[in-house]
Amino acid sequence: MKRLCMIAAVLAVAATSFPAVAEVDASAANALVRKSKCLTCHAIDKKKDGPSYKEVAAKHKDKADAEEKLMKHVTVPSKVKVDGKEEDHETLKTDDPAAAKNVVQWILSL
Repeated sequence: MKRLCMIAAVLAVAATSFPAVAEVDASAANALVRKSKCLTCHAIDKKKDGPSYKEVAAKHKDKADAEEKLMKHVTVPSKVKVDGKEEDHETLKTDDPAAAKNVVQWILSL
């Protein structure tokens, strides 16, 4: 009985020691990416004018600041080079930070 109580206590501590990971809502992310016309220049798995989302995920894999960098990239207007020309990089068409974060987490999950 003592052993069972000890195992239960260890599992309870372990369960509360790790932060909860929010699940990515892939369909919502995909809908916002489409609404924002991101797929004009990007694709999930092939290069277009911009890198594929899988390339982006691979580039940022295991980097602590990946989410922060991508959040800035998709929410703050910036310039990007396309075929040697500088163009505006549009932002996601949402004012909801949670929706933008969902898109970033979706990209990083690919």
